Amino acid sequence: MLMHRIYRHRTISMTAAILFAATGLADARSDTRKMSCEELQQMIQSQHAVVLSTGPNTYDRYVRQFGNECDWPQMPMPAYVQTRDGRCPLCRCGVPVGRVP
Repeated sequence: MLMHRIYRHRTISMTAAILFAATGLADARSDTRKMSCEELQQMIQSQHAVVLSTGPNTYDRYVRQFGNECDWPQMPMPAYVQTRDGRCPLCRCGVPVGRVP
């Protein structure tokens, strides 16, 4: 009976820890809609590459315009995200159209 209680307690503790970790990771990404354009641009410049939430269920990785955060043959390409003060120009990795490696 005592062993049953110990296993049950461990199972509940592990389940709680997993749920806490999963919800904590979801909150770890900055939301572009809650930040100003200047804040986003400064964050990307200081961290070089950042994964940002762009909507309730969407996210993407944004990089510096002049850096080496993209894998070949990708390069920083213009992108826009919605911020609390309007549309904000950023860069994300992409393959240029019409360029043959």
